[in-house]
Amino acid sequence: MNSLHKLGSLLTKLAVLPMGLIAMTISALAQTPTVEERLAAAEAAVKTAQTAGDNAWMLVCSALVLMMTGPGLALFYGGLVRKKNVLATMMQSFIMMAVITVIWAVFGYSLSFAKGSPFIGGFDFLFLKGVGAEPSAYAGTIPAQTFMIFQLMFAIITPALITGAFAERMKFSAMLLFCTLWAVIVYFPLAHMVWGDGGLLNAFLGGKVPALDFAGGTVVHISSGFSALVCALYLGKRVGYPKTPFAPHSLVLSVIGACLLWVGWFGFNAGSAVAAGSLASNAFVTTHFGAASAAIGWLVIEWIRQGKPTVLGGISGAVAGLVGITPAAGFVTPMSALAIGFIAGVVCFFAVTQLKKKLGYDDSLDAFGVHGVGGLTGALLTGVFANSAVNTVFKDTVTGAATPSGLLEGNPAQVLNQLIGAAVAIALGCAASYVILKVIDLTIGVRVTGEDEMQGLDISQHGEEGYNLDADLISAGGFGMSGGAYNESILVAAEALEK
Repeated sequence: MNSLHKLGSLLTKLAVLPMGLIAMTISALAQTPTVEERLAAAEAAVKTAQTAGDNAWMLVCSALVLMMTGPGLALFYGGLVRKKNVLATMMQSFIMMAVITVIWAVFGYSLSFAKGSPFIGGFDFLFLKGVGAEPSAYAGTIPAQTFMIFQLMFAIITPALITGAFAERMKFSAMLLFCTLWAVIVYFPLAHMVWGDGGLLNAFLGGKVPALDFAGGTVVHISSGFSALVCALYLGKRVGYPKTPFAPHSLVLSVIGACLLWVGWFGFNAGSAVAAGSLASNAFVTTHFGAASAAIGWLVIEWIRQGKPTVLGGISGAVAGLVGITPAAGFVTPMSALAIGFIAGVVCFFAVTQLKKKLGYDDSLDAFGVHGVGGLTGALLTGVFANSAVNTVFKDTVTGAATPSGLLEGNPAQVLNQLIGAAVAIALGCAASYVILKVIDLTIGVRVTGEDEMQGLDISQHGEEGYNLDADLISAGGFGMSGGAYNESILVAAEALEK
Protein backbone atom coordinates (compact mmCIF):
# COMPACT_ATOMS: atom_id res chain seq x y z
CA MET A 1 0.00 0.00 0.00
CA ASN A 2 2.88 2.35 0.79
CA SER A 3 4.37 1.82 -2.68
CA LEU A 4 1.06 2.51 -4.37
CA HIS A 5 0.79 5.70 -2.37
CA LYS A 6 4.23 6.87 -3.54
CA LEU A 7 3.42 6.08 -7.18
CA GLY A 8 0.17 8.02 -6.94
CA SER A 9 2.05 10.98 -5.46
CA LEU A 10 4.59 10.94 -8.32
CA LEU A 11 1.88 10.85 -10.96
CA THR A 12 0.16 13.78 -9.27
CA LYS A 13 3.37 15.82 -9.40
CA LEU A 14 3.97 14.97 -13.08
CA ALA A 15 0.44 16.03 -13.87
CA VAL A 16 1.13 19.53 -12.75
CA LEU A 17 4.39 19.88 -14.80
CA PRO A 18 4.23 22.02 -17.90
CA MET A 19 3.63 19.99 -21.01
CA GLY A 20 6.66 21.65 -22.75
CA LEU A 21 9.07 20.37 -20.10
CA ILE A 22 7.69 16.85 -20.41
CA ALA A 23 8.13 17.01 -24.20
CA MET A 24 11.76 18.17 -23.83
CA THR A 25 12.54 15.31 -21.45
CA ILE A 26 11.07 12.74 -23.80
CA SER A 27 12.94 14.27 -26.76
CA ALA A 28 16.27 14.19 -24.89
CA LEU A 29 15.75 10.54 -24.00
CA ALA A 30 14.93 9.78 -27.62
CA GLN A 31 18.14 11.53 -28.86
CA THR A 32 20.55 9.56 -26.64
CA PRO A 33 22.99 7.91 -29.15
CA THR A 34 22.93 4.18 -29.52
CA VAL A 35 26.03 2.00 -29.18
CA GLU A 36 26.31 1.76 -32.97
CA GLU A 37 26.12 5.52 -33.32
CA ARG A 38 28.78 6.01 -30.70
CA LEU A 39 31.11 3.56 -32.46
CA ALA A 40 30.57 5.29 -35.79
CA ALA A 41 31.35 8.66 -34.23
CA ALA A 42 34.50 7.28 -32.62
CA GLU A 43 35.62 5.76 -35.91
CA ALA A 44 35.07 9.07 -37.70
CA ALA A 45 37.10 10.86 -35.04
CA VAL A 46 39.96 8.38 -35.42
CA LYS A 47 39.97 8.83 -39.21
CA THR A 48 40.04 12.59 -38.81
CA ALA A 49 42.94 12.36 -36.38
CA GLN A 50 44.83 10.01 -38.68
CA THR A 51 44.31 12.31 -41.64
CA ALA A 52 45.50 15.30 -39.62
CA GLY A 53 48.58 13.42 -38.38
CA ASP A 54 49.51 11.99 -41.78
CA ASN A 55 48.94 15.33 -43.48
CA ALA A 56 51.12 17.18 -40.97
CA TRP A 57 53.88 14.60 -41.42
CA MET A 58 53.75 14.83 -45.21
CA LEU A 59 53.85 18.62 -45.23
CA VAL A 60 56.94 18.53 -43.00
CA CYS A 61 58.52 15.95 -45.31
CA SER A 62 57.78 18.16 -48.31
CA ALA A 63 59.66 21.01 -46.66
CA LEU A 64 62.57 18.69 -45.79
CA VAL A 65 62.90 17.51 -49.40
CA LEU A 66 62.87 21.09 -50.67
CA MET A 67 65.60 21.86 -48.14
CA MET A 68 67.70 19.20 -49.84
CA THR A 69 67.87 21.32 -53.00
CA GLY A 70 68.19 24.71 -51.36
CA PRO A 71 70.22 25.08 -49.22
CA GLY A 72 71.48 21.46 -49.08
CA LEU A 73 72.59 20.68 -52.63
CA ALA A 74 73.36 24.34 -53.37
CA LEU A 75 75.86 24.50 -50.50
CA PHE A 76 77.25 21.01 -51.15
CA TYR A 77 77.91 21.70 -54.82
CA GLY A 78 78.80 25.36 -54.24
CA GLY A 79 81.63 24.52 -51.87
CA LEU A 80 83.13 21.96 -54.25
CA VAL A 81 83.77 24.37 -57.13
CA ARG A 82 86.34 27.15 -57.41
CA LYS A 83 85.39 30.44 -55.78
CA LYS A 84 84.82 32.15 -59.14
CA ASN A 85 81.95 29.74 -59.85
CA VAL A 86 80.26 29.47 -56.45
CA LEU A 87 77.27 31.71 -57.20
CA ALA A 88 76.65 30.23 -60.63
CA THR A 89 76.70 26.72 -59.19
CA MET A 90 74.32 27.57 -56.36
CA MET A 91 72.04 29.40 -58.79
CA GLN A 92 71.64 26.21 -60.83
CA SER A 93 70.03 24.51 -57.83
CA PHE A 94 68.01 27.54 -56.82
CA ILE A 95 66.46 28.20 -60.22
CA MET A 96 65.14 24.64 -60.39
CA MET A 97 62.97 25.44 -57.37
CA ALA A 98 61.19 28.05 -59.47
CA VAL A 99 61.14 26.61 -62.99
CA ILE A 100 60.16 23.02 -62.18
CA THR A 101 57.40 24.23 -59.85
CA VAL A 102 55.68 26.12 -62.65
CA ILE A 103 55.77 23.33 -65.24
CA TRP A 104 54.76 20.80 -62.57
CA ALA A 105 51.65 22.81 -61.78
CA VAL A 106 50.70 23.26 -65.43
CA PHE A 107 51.22 19.72 -66.75
CA GLY A 108 54.07 17.91 -65.01
CA TYR A 109 52.03 16.39 -62.20
CA SER A 110 49.42 15.21 -64.67
CA LEU A 111 51.96 13.51 -66.93
CA SER A 112 53.50 11.83 -63.89
CA PHE A 113 50.48 10.71 -61.86
CA ALA A 114 47.28 10.90 -63.92
CA LYS A 115 46.11 7.55 -65.24
CA GLY A 116 47.35 7.02 -68.78
CA SER A 117 49.51 4.50 -70.63
CA PRO A 118 52.22 2.30 -69.06
CA PHE A 119 54.80 4.91 -70.16
CA ILE A 120 53.24 8.33 -69.51
CA GLY A 121 50.32 9.78 -67.58
CA GLY A 122 47.29 11.45 -69.05
CA PHE A 123 45.84 14.97 -68.94
CA ASP A 124 43.29 14.61 -66.13
CA PHE A 125 45.28 16.80 -63.75
CA LEU A 126 46.27 19.60 -66.14
CA PHE A 127 46.53 22.90 -64.25
CA LEU A 128 45.97 20.76 -61.10
CA LYS A 129 42.33 20.21 -61.99
CA GLY A 130 40.75 17.98 -59.37
CA VAL A 131 43.83 18.04 -57.15
CA GLY A 132 42.38 19.33 -53.91
CA ALA A 133 41.35 18.26 -50.43
CA GLU A 134 40.07 14.80 -51.32
CA PRO A 135 42.53 11.88 -51.10
CA SER A 136 43.92 10.23 -54.23
CA ALA A 137 44.61 6.66 -55.30
CA TYR A 138 48.17 7.09 -54.08
CA ALA A 139 47.45 8.00 -50.45
CA GLY A 140 44.11 7.46 -48.75
CA THR A 141 44.65 9.58 -45.66
CA ILE A 142 46.08 12.83 -47.03
CA PRO A 143 44.71 15.40 -49.49
CA ALA A 144 45.71 14.91 -53.11
CA GLN A 145 47.17 18.40 -52.96
CA THR A 146 49.60 17.33 -50.24
CA PHE A 147 50.72 14.31 -52.27
CA MET A 148 51.17 16.58 -55.28
CA ILE A 149 53.42 19.06 -53.45
CA PHE A 150 55.47 16.26 -51.90
CA GLN A 151 56.16 14.74 -55.31
CA LEU A 152 57.03 18.16 -56.70
CA MET A 153 60.05 18.36 -54.41
CA PHE A 154 61.45 15.19 -56.02
CA ALA A 155 60.96 16.68 -59.46
CA ILE A 156 62.90 19.77 -58.37
CA ILE A 157 66.01 18.10 -57.01
CA THR A 158 66.46 15.50 -59.77
CA PRO A 159 67.59 17.78 -62.63
CA ALA A 160 69.53 19.85 -60.09
CA LEU A 161 71.66 16.77 -59.37
CA ILE A 162 72.76 16.63 -63.01
CA THR A 163 74.26 20.14 -62.83
CA GLY A 164 77.16 18.77 -60.79
CA ALA A 165 78.51 17.03 -63.90
CA PHE A 166 78.85 20.17 -66.02
CA ALA A 167 79.61 22.66 -63.24
CA GLU A 168 81.96 25.52 -64.20
CA ARG A 169 81.49 25.30 -67.96
CA MET A 170 77.84 25.36 -69.13
CA LYS A 171 75.90 28.44 -70.15
CA PHE A 172 73.15 29.43 -67.76
CA SER A 173 70.66 29.70 -70.63
CA ALA A 174 71.63 26.26 -71.91
CA MET A 175 71.37 24.81 -68.40
CA LEU A 176 67.86 26.22 -68.01
CA LEU A 177 66.71 24.80 -71.32
CA PHE A 178 68.38 21.43 -70.78
CA CYS A 179 66.96 20.87 -67.29
CA THR A 180 63.47 21.93 -68.34
CA LEU A 181 63.37 19.65 -71.38
CA TRP A 182 64.98 16.82 -69.41
CA ALA A 183 62.28 17.02 -66.75
CA VAL A 184 59.56 16.78 -69.40
CA ILE A 185 61.13 14.05 -71.52
CA VAL A 186 62.82 11.93 -68.86
CA TYR A 187 61.57 12.63 -65.34
CA PHE A 188 57.82 12.85 -65.88
CA PRO A 189 57.55 9.62 -67.92
CA LEU A 190 59.90 7.74 -65.57
CA ALA A 191 58.00 8.90 -62.48
CA HIS A 192 54.81 7.58 -64.06
CA MET A 193 56.39 4.26 -65.05
CA VAL A 194 57.65 3.59 -61.51
CA TRP A 195 55.07 5.29 -59.27
CA GLY A 196 52.09 6.15 -61.46
CA ASP A 197 48.84 4.21 -61.59
CA GLY A 198 49.31 1.54 -64.28
CA GLY A 199 52.96 2.45 -64.86
CA LEU A 200 55.18 -0.11 -66.55
CA LEU A 201 57.47 -0.63 -63.53
CA ASN A 202 54.96 -0.09 -60.71
CA ALA A 203 55.02 -3.07 -58.34
CA PHE A 204 51.85 -2.00 -56.52
CA LEU A 205 49.52 -0.54 -59.15
CA GLY A 206 49.50 -2.92 -62.06
CA GLY A 207 52.99 -2.68 -63.52
CA LYS A 208 54.08 -5.42 -65.93
CA VAL A 209 57.60 -5.36 -64.45
CA PRO A 210 57.32 -5.08 -60.65
CA ALA A 211 60.53 -3.18 -59.94
CA LEU A 212 60.92 -1.90 -56.38
CA ASP A 213 61.83 1.75 -55.91
CA PHE A 214 60.65 3.12 -52.60
CA ALA A 215 61.87 6.71 -52.90
CA GLY A 216 63.68 7.26 -56.19
CA GLY A 217 66.64 4.97 -56.89
CA THR A 218 65.68 4.68 -60.55
CA VAL A 219 63.45 7.74 -60.93
CA VAL A 220 65.86 10.18 -59.29
CA HIS A 221 69.40 8.86 -58.97
CA ILE A 222 70.00 6.44 -61.84
CA SER A 223 68.26 8.72 -64.33
CA SER A 224 70.13 11.85 -63.23
CA GLY A 225 73.45 10.09 -62.66
CA PHE A 226 73.72 8.48 -66.07
CA SER A 227 72.40 11.63 -67.73
CA ALA A 228 75.17 13.47 -65.90
CA LEU A 229 77.73 11.17 -67.49
CA VAL A 230 76.37 11.99 -70.95
CA CYS A 231 76.61 15.70 -70.15
CA ALA A 232 80.20 15.39 -68.95
CA LEU A 233 81.21 13.50 -72.08
CA TYR A 234 79.35 15.83 -74.44
CA LEU A 235 80.66 19.09 -72.99
CA GLY A 236 84.21 17.83 -72.66
CA LYS A 237 86.76 18.68 -70.01
CA ARG A 238 87.17 21.98 -68.23
CA VAL A 239 90.07 24.15 -69.40
CA GLY A 240 93.21 22.75 -67.81
CA TYR A 241 91.67 19.51 -66.56
CA PRO A 242 93.23 17.28 -65.25
CA LYS A 243 96.65 18.96 -65.16
CA THR A 244 95.44 22.05 -63.30
CA PRO A 245 94.29 21.45 -59.69
CA PHE A 246 90.54 21.88 -59.22
CA ALA A 247 90.37 21.76 -55.44
CA PRO A 248 87.11 22.73 -53.66
CA HIS A 249 87.18 26.37 -52.62
CA SER A 250 85.26 25.79 -49.36
CA LEU A 251 84.83 22.39 -47.81
CA VAL A 252 83.11 24.17 -44.93
CA LEU A 253 80.17 24.99 -47.20
CA SER A 254 80.16 21.45 -48.55
CA VAL A 255 80.07 19.89 -45.08
CA ILE A 256 77.11 22.08 -44.12
CA GLY A 257 75.38 21.16 -47.36
CA ALA A 258 76.03 17.44 -46.85
CA CYS A 259 74.60 17.57 -43.33
CA LEU A 260 71.50 19.35 -44.61
CA LEU A 261 71.14 16.67 -47.28
CA TRP A 262 71.39 13.96 -44.62
CA VAL A 263 68.67 15.56 -42.49
CA GLY A 264 66.47 16.36 -45.49
CA TRP A 265 66.77 12.79 -46.71
CA PHE A 266 64.56 11.65 -43.83
CA GLY A 267 61.72 13.50 -45.55
CA PHE A 268 62.81 12.10 -48.90
CA ASN A 269 62.72 8.44 -47.83
CA ALA A 270 60.50 8.25 -44.76
CA GLY A 271 58.00 10.59 -46.39
CA SER A 272 57.66 8.13 -49.25
CA ALA A 273 55.57 5.97 -46.91
CA VAL A 274 52.92 8.73 -47.42
CA ALA A 275 51.70 8.16 -43.85
CA ALA A 276 53.06 8.62 -40.34
CA GLY A 277 53.10 4.91 -39.54
CA SER A 278 55.49 2.05 -38.92
CA LEU A 279 56.68 1.96 -42.53
CA ALA A 280 57.82 5.57 -42.22
CA SER A 281 59.70 4.61 -39.05
CA ASN A 282 61.47 1.80 -40.87
CA ALA A 283 62.41 4.05 -43.78
CA PHE A 284 63.66 6.70 -41.36
CA VAL A 285 65.90 4.22 -39.53
CA THR A 286 67.25 2.51 -42.65
CA THR A 287 68.04 5.88 -44.20
CA HIS A 288 70.14 6.90 -41.21
CA PHE A 289 71.86 3.53 -40.94
CA GLY A 290 72.68 3.46 -44.65
CA ALA A 291 74.28 6.91 -44.61
CA ALA A 292 76.35 6.19 -41.50
CA SER A 293 77.60 2.84 -42.78
CA ALA A 294 78.52 4.29 -46.19
CA ALA A 295 80.49 7.14 -44.64
CA ILE A 296 82.52 4.59 -42.67
CA GLY A 297 82.95 2.36 -45.72
CA TRP A 298 84.28 5.21 -47.87
CA LEU A 299 86.63 6.46 -45.13
CA VAL A 300 88.00 3.02 -44.31
CA ILE A 301 88.93 2.23 -47.90
CA GLU A 302 90.29 5.76 -48.41
CA TRP A 303 92.38 5.53 -45.24
CA ILE A 304 93.83 2.17 -46.33
CA ARG A 305 94.62 3.22 -49.89
CA GLN A 306 95.62 6.86 -49.45
CA GLY A 307 96.88 7.02 -45.88
CA LYS A 308 94.43 9.64 -44.61
CA PRO A 309 90.65 9.85 -44.12
CA THR A 310 89.50 13.11 -45.70
CA VAL A 311 86.55 15.29 -44.83
CA LEU A 312 85.54 15.32 -48.50
CA GLY A 313 85.63 11.53 -48.48
CA GLY A 314 83.45 11.35 -45.40
CA ILE A 315 80.69 13.57 -46.74
CA SER A 316 80.88 11.96 -50.18
CA GLY A 317 80.47 8.54 -48.57
CA ALA A 318 77.46 9.68 -46.57
CA VAL A 319 75.74 10.99 -49.71
CA ALA A 320 76.59 7.76 -51.54
CA GLY A 321 74.94 5.80 -48.74
CA LEU A 322 71.85 7.99 -48.84
CA VAL A 323 71.63 7.40 -52.59
CA GLY A 324 72.13 3.65 -52.20
CA ILE A 325 69.48 3.18 -49.51
CA THR A 326 66.85 5.32 -51.27
CA PRO A 327 65.21 2.57 -53.38
CA ALA A 328 65.42 0.08 -50.51
CA ALA A 329 64.43 2.19 -47.49
CA GLY A 330 60.88 0.88 -47.22
CA PHE A 331 61.66 -2.72 -48.17
CA VAL A 332 64.65 -3.77 -46.05
CA THR A 333 65.52 -4.20 -42.39
CA PRO A 334 67.91 -1.85 -40.52
CA MET A 335 70.65 -4.51 -40.54
CA SER A 336 70.33 -4.89 -44.30
CA ALA A 337 70.59 -1.09 -44.55
CA LEU A 338 74.00 -1.25 -42.86
CA ALA A 339 75.17 -3.71 -45.51
CA ILE A 340 73.71 -1.72 -48.42
CA GLY A 341 75.26 1.50 -47.16
CA PHE A 342 78.72 0.02 -46.67
CA ILE A 343 78.72 -1.58 -50.12
CA ALA A 344 77.50 1.65 -51.74
CA GLY A 345 80.22 3.66 -49.99
CA VAL A 346 83.01 1.38 -51.19
CA VAL A 347 81.66 0.99 -54.74
CA CYS A 348 81.18 4.75 -55.16
CA PHE A 349 84.70 5.39 -53.84
CA PHE A 350 86.17 3.29 -56.62
CA ALA A 351 83.85 4.87 -59.20
CA VAL A 352 85.00 8.37 -58.24
CA THR A 353 88.70 7.63 -57.81
CA GLN A 354 89.43 4.81 -60.25
CA LEU A 355 86.72 4.51 -62.90
CA LYS A 356 86.73 8.25 -63.54
CA LYS A 357 90.50 8.25 -63.95
CA LYS A 358 90.54 5.25 -66.28
CA LEU A 359 87.79 6.55 -68.57
CA GLY A 360 89.11 10.11 -68.47
CA TYR A 361 85.81 12.01 -68.33
CA ASP A 362 85.43 15.26 -66.37
CA ASP A 363 82.44 14.80 -64.09
CA SER A 364 83.06 18.02 -62.16
CA LEU A 365 81.34 17.12 -58.89
CA ASP A 366 81.01 13.35 -59.39
CA ALA A 367 77.30 13.31 -60.09
CA PHE A 368 77.71 10.08 -62.04
CA GLY A 369 80.12 8.43 -59.60
CA VAL A 370 77.82 9.01 -56.62
CA HIS A 371 74.29 9.19 -58.00
CA GLY A 372 74.56 7.02 -61.09
CA VAL A 373 76.74 4.27 -59.66
CA GLY A 374 75.26 4.58 -56.16
CA GLY A 375 71.71 4.50 -57.48
CA LEU A 376 72.40 1.42 -59.62
CA THR A 377 74.08 -0.33 -56.69
CA GLY A 378 71.15 0.44 -54.39
CA ALA A 379 68.54 -0.65 -56.94
CA LEU A 380 70.17 -4.05 -57.45
CA LEU A 381 70.76 -4.58 -53.72
CA THR A 382 67.08 -3.81 -53.11
CA GLY A 383 66.30 -6.93 -55.12
CA VAL A 384 68.69 -8.87 -52.90
CA PHE A 385 67.65 -7.64 -49.44
CA ALA A 386 63.92 -6.81 -49.86
CA ASN A 387 61.93 -8.45 -47.05
CA SER A 388 58.19 -9.14 -47.00
CA ALA A 389 58.14 -8.70 -43.21
CA VAL A 390 58.95 -5.02 -43.72
CA ASN A 391 56.66 -4.35 -46.67
CA THR A 392 54.37 -6.91 -48.28
CA VAL A 393 54.82 -6.49 -52.02
CA PHE A 394 53.81 -9.85 -53.45
CA LYS A 395 50.94 -12.10 -52.30
CA ASP A 396 49.75 -15.60 -53.09
CA THR A 397 46.82 -15.29 -55.50
CA VAL A 398 44.89 -18.07 -53.72
CA THR A 399 45.54 -17.57 -50.00
CA GLY A 400 46.49 -13.90 -50.02
CA ALA A 401 49.51 -14.66 -47.84
CA ALA A 402 52.74 -12.71 -48.31
CA THR A 403 55.34 -14.27 -50.61
CA PRO A 404 59.11 -13.58 -50.71
CA SER A 405 60.22 -10.15 -51.89
CA GLY A 406 63.98 -10.42 -52.45
CA LEU A 407 66.73 -12.85 -53.32
CA LEU A 408 67.74 -13.66 -49.75
CA GLU A 409 64.12 -14.36 -48.87
CA GLY A 410 63.71 -16.75 -51.79
CA ASN A 411 62.75 -14.58 -54.79
CA PRO A 412 65.78 -14.38 -57.13
CA ALA A 413 63.59 -13.07 -59.97
CA GLN A 414 63.37 -9.72 -58.20
CA VAL A 415 67.01 -8.97 -59.01
CA LEU A 416 66.10 -9.28 -62.70
CA ASN A 417 63.13 -6.96 -62.19
CA GLN A 418 65.45 -4.42 -60.59
CA LEU A 419 67.89 -4.72 -63.46
CA ILE A 420 65.14 -4.12 -66.01
CA GLY A 421 63.94 -1.04 -64.13
CA ALA A 422 67.48 0.33 -63.97
CA ALA A 423 68.04 -0.39 -67.67
CA VAL A 424 64.90 1.56 -68.61
CA ALA A 425 66.07 4.54 -66.57
CA ILE A 426 69.58 4.40 -68.04
CA ALA A 427 68.40 4.05 -71.64
CA LEU A 428 65.84 6.84 -71.40
CA GLY A 429 68.15 9.18 -69.51
CA CYS A 430 71.17 8.71 -71.76
CA ALA A 431 69.34 8.84 -75.10
CA ALA A 432 67.21 11.84 -74.20
CA SER A 433 70.12 13.74 -72.67
CA TYR A 434 72.23 13.38 -75.79
CA VAL A 435 69.42 14.48 -78.09
CA ILE A 436 68.54 17.47 -75.89
CA LEU A 437 72.19 18.57 -75.67
CA LYS A 438 72.61 18.24 -79.44
CA VAL A 439 69.53 20.36 -80.18
CA ILE A 440 70.58 23.06 -77.70
CA ASP A 441 74.12 23.05 -79.05
CA LEU A 442 72.87 23.57 -82.60
CA THR A 443 70.67 26.48 -81.51
CA ILE A 444 72.12 28.52 -78.65
CA GLY A 445 75.23 26.51 -77.79
CA VAL A 446 75.82 24.63 -74.55
CA ARG A 447 79.27 25.69 -73.39
CA VAL A 448 80.66 29.06 -72.37
CA THR A 449 83.67 30.44 -74.24
CA GLY A 450 87.16 29.73 -72.98
CA GLU A 451 87.48 33.36 -71.92
CA ASP A 452 84.24 33.22 -69.92
CA GLU A 453 85.32 29.97 -68.30
CA MET A 454 88.66 31.44 -67.22
CA GLN A 455 86.92 34.53 -65.89
CA GLY A 456 84.44 32.41 -63.98
CA LEU A 457 80.72 31.87 -64.43
CA ASP A 458 79.79 34.15 -61.54
CA ILE A 459 80.84 37.21 -63.51
CA SER A 460 80.42 35.97 -67.09
CA GLN A 461 76.91 34.56 -66.58
CA HIS A 462 75.51 36.65 -63.72
CA GLY A 463 77.69 39.76 -63.35
CA GLU A 464 78.27 39.09 -59.65
CA GLU A 465 80.93 37.74 -57.32
CA GLY A 466 80.45 35.35 -54.46
CA TYR A 467 83.18 36.94 -52.37
CA ASN A 468 83.94 40.64 -52.68
CA LEU A 469 87.50 40.43 -51.42
CA ASP A 470 88.47 43.91 -52.59
CA ALA A 471 85.86 45.39 -50.27
CA ASP A 472 87.24 43.29 -47.42
CA LEU A 473 90.75 44.61 -48.04
CA ILE A 474 89.54 48.20 -48.18
CA SER A 475 87.72 47.68 -44.89
CA ALA A 476 90.91 46.27 -43.37
CA GLY A 477 92.81 49.38 -44.45
CA GLY A 478 90.75 51.52 -42.10
CA PHE A 479 92.45 50.15 -38.98
CA GLY A 480 95.41 52.49 -38.90
CA MET A 481 97.25 50.89 -41.83
CA SER A 482 99.58 53.20 -43.73
CA GLY A 483 99.18 53.63 -47.45
CA GLY A 484 102.36 51.70 -48.25
CA ALA A 485 101.52 48.87 -45.87
CA TYR A 486 97.98 48.75 -47.19
CA ASN A 487 99.14 48.52 -50.81
CA GLU A 488 101.64 45.86 -49.86
CA SER A 489 98.91 43.86 -48.09
CA ILE A 490 96.80 43.97 -51.24
CA LEU A 491 99.66 42.58 -53.30
CA VAL A 492 100.35 39.81 -50.78
CA ALA A 493 96.67 38.91 -50.64
CA ALA A 494 96.36 38.92 -54.42
CA GLU A 495 99.40 36.64 -54.79
CA ALA A 496 97.98 34.30 -52.17
CA LEU A 497 94.63 34.17 -53.96
CA GLU A 498 96.32 33.44 -57.27
CA LYS A 499 98.15 30.53 -55.67
